[in-house]
Amino acid sequence: MSSKLQVLTPQNSQIIFIDQQPQMAFGVQSIDRQVLKNNVVGLAKAARIFNIPTTITTVETDSFSGNTFPELLAVVPDNDILERTSMNSWDDQNVREALGKHAADGRKKVVVAGLWTEVCNTTFALSCMNDTDYEIYMVADASGGTSVDAHKYAMDRMVQAGVVPVTWQQVLLEWQRDWARKETYDAVTSLVKEHSGAYGMGIDYAVTHVHGGAERVSHGKRIGPNPAK
Repeated sequence: MSSKLQVLTPQNSQIIFIDQQPQMAFGVQSIDRQVLKNNVVGLAKAARIFNIPTTITTVETDSFSGNTFPELLAVVPDNDILERTSMNSWDDQNVREALGKHAADGRKKVVVAGLWTEVCNTTFALSCMNDTDYEIYMVADASGGTSVDAHKYAMDRMVQAGVVPVTWQQVLLEWQRDWARKETYDAVTSLVKEHSGAYGMGIDYAVTHVHGGAERVSHGKRIGPNPAK
């Protein structure tokens, strides 16, 4: 059986964030950049919930790209940040060793979110797969390219080579798998409320208007209606 038929689990996965830095984000045109950052941070929080080993790597921080998104670093404040000169993260020995350490523990499904899709993500994915037996799961909506076409055709090229395309929420829910897993239930639903847009709104609505639960924030009195005379 192909190992790609095995779903992502908290035991077989690791994650790498590549060049989630402001200068790289400035060039992104394939996705709204606020949505991009929301998805990146949501993905990082998902990894934290399920104790997924996380690698963060950056390129030319001081001379060009700027510091990693602070919202991302706040999720994993103790993580080392692996600095590179190469656009291809696989060219850096520290990155190879970080991924290899976790792969040796059976975590050969590498979830990737990076900028830009057509350069840093593609070259890393192809090179890593060429040299190892790791599987790459490319998070399409936590990555961005310099145009819609750049992102699309980079994703197409990677898929042709065997990369698995996913979205950040898909990864989250694949890790959760079963709502009977109560140890992560509250954290996952809290994450969804914060980062998953309409899905999160739906959970809030179901809690209050279907199940009669309390609102999750306190607020001022509701006044009215008072039709004008």
